[in-house]
Amino acid sequence: MTLHLRLLALGAVALVSSLARAGDEPPPPHHRGPPPEAIAACKGKTAGASVSFTGRRGETVTGTCETINGVLAARPANMPPPPGASAPSR
Repeated sequence: MTLHLRLLALGAVALVSSLARAGDEPPPPHHRGPPPEAIAACKGKTAGASVSFTGRRGETVTGTCETINGVLAARPANMPPPPGASAPSR
């Protein structure tokens, strides 16, 4: 019986230490930059070109090609300007 209690205690310590270490891990990195669909829509185009593409949820997205983080990609028409950028004049 003493052996069973020791094994049980050892297992509990291992479980608690692994859970404690899991809490120390950083969260997974967030996606940065335009999605591949937006980049593909502007392939062979120039900045300012109007394009449309199928979004990740199957919806049709319309937008304009512009350089985003050094990559030519479609910015959706309903997307606000990036922080620090002035809104386009109408």
